[in-house]
Amino acid sequence: MTELKQAAAAARPSKDGPRRPRVRAHRGVPVALLVPGLLAMAFLLVPLLALLVRAPWRSLPSQLTSTEVWQALQLSLISATAATAVALVLGVPLAWLLARTEFPGRGLVRALVTLPLVLPPVVGGVALLLALGRNGIVGKSLDAWFGITLPFTTAGVVIAEAFVAMPFLVISVEGTLRAADPRYEEAATTLGASRFTAFRRVTLPLIAPGIAAGAVLAWARALGEFGATITFAGNFPGRTQTMPLAVYLALQNDPEAAIALSLILLAVSIAVLAGLRDRWMRGA
Repeated sequence: MTELKQAAAAARPSKDGPRRPRVRAHRGVPVALLVPGLLAMAFLLVPLLALLVRAPWRSLPSQLTSTEVWQALQLSLISATAATAVALVLGVPLAWLLARTEFPGRGLVRALVTLPLVLPPVVGGVALLLALGRNGIVGKSLDAWFGITLPFTTAGVVIAEAFVAMPFLVISVEGTLRAADPRYEEAATTLGASRFTAFRRVTLPLIAPGIAAGAVLAWARALGEFGATITFAGNFPGRTQTMPLAVYLALQNDPEAAIALSLILLAVSIAVLAGLRDRWMRGA
């Protein structure tokens, strides 16, 4: 009888609204889930730990201050930042179009925009060559009319990195736009503001966290780009050789330098995760 009264009291709605059922954590973990989970954790963490264990810590300062490493690091930071700027200028308006407007084939456009996420980077580099190369469908006109040649140049590095990194920004910003309440924009337009003014003064402040998260993801993806860069821009030291390309080249001749560059990329990846901890690492 006492248990029935307690159950009835728990089910009775309170003044603050209906009570949420309490979920008790199960202490026992099935072996069928524990063993594969631990194996997956080891599979992901052991290679990273091996990188830290085998790192040449004594010679690391001299490795990082060498001319080749510094050139690759400087070029990677500059090109990744420039690629992120291109992604911001072009990707934010594209995300707004996908989230706020209706047009025929919008689903197909969204699928094509996110295609570089699953497209092999080398295939992306080949596609860029066919489009923007000296004999490409667009590059031929750029070369003939303006004398602009993009492949195997620093600008080509930026283009290749922006091509593979922009979808990360578009997806992040589009998701934030869909979660934002469009009534604020509608209220601004009813008060006389144009659509662009409402976007600049109302929408952008609302979606600023999503833009920041997308920009960080795009920057990290651009920094680690390899396949499209080496295919479209080549591997010329001081001009197109970024850190991933330098790691690949140094692994054949100077493994310690390759490990030093890998540690830099690992540190950047950890910094990106730390910057996005409120979005991905916070519990519900």
